[in-house]
Amino acid sequence: MKEFEKMAVLIDADNTQLQKLEDILTEVSAYGRIIVKKAYGNFKKPALAKWENVIKDLAIKAEQQFDYVAGKNTTDIAMVIDAMDLLHIGLYDAFVLVSSDSDFTPLAVRLKESGIFVIGVGEKKTPSAFCNACDQFIYLEYLGEEGKAEKKKKKSPQKKEKEVRHEDDPQMEELHSLLHIAYEKYQDDDDFVNVSSAGNYIKRIRPEFNPYQYGYSKLSDILKDYPERYEVKKEGKGSSVLSYKCLDRS
Repeated sequence: MKEFEKMAVLIDADNTQLQKLEDILTEVSAYGRIIVKKAYGNFKKPALAKWENVIKDLAIKAEQQFDYVAGKNTTDIAMVIDAMDLLHIGLYDAFVLVSSDSDFTPLAVRLKESGIFVIGVGEKKTPSAFCNACDQFIYLEYLGEEGKAEKKKKKSPQKKEKEVRHEDDPQMEELHSLLHIAYEKYQDDDDFVNVSSAGNYIKRIRPEFNPYQYGYSKLSDILKDYPERYEVKKEGKGSSVLSYKCLDRS
């Protein structure tokens, strides 16, 4: 995936975990340069009282939204208006919508229709409609897990990683099916497929895909854990790039 030059990150404070905010910015920074960082909410409410210091530290602009009518939330509409204003400026090549609220589904669809790459970030409870409206969807629950896994490895380097198998798991079988489709579409002259290319294909079909869903840190680890289904190799001598071949075409 190319690196984006101008990204806008819009955060729905009412539907985001404050403790994951730094992890969110760390994760999406891998996709490119963040130009705009805004958080929307009524920060005078007790529920959002702890946000002030965190968003100051992370250089996020707070967009204060008062509740003009009791029981009515103005955050969503303010975030949508800002997103459309930023879209029409024509500077941004990617938008990150941080929320678990399905109300942002039409916004994600509209941004994609304008040729913008859309990344959604939310909890596992996020409705599938919003997830599928994005080019990629990142679950909050998995953010920061890679670092924890590395620390755990360093503490007990002699201990082998737990083998994770999902026999007769419909979710895993769907993944195997997608890996087979990617194999048929992208195999080279040697009948191998670049693992990254397969991963990008899967994310286009299932924007919320993350190896952590299956108990693994990387897609290549899943492939290696099923030697009866896949042969995995390095693409060249000394290369860290991996490719795979499907051994079971069914």
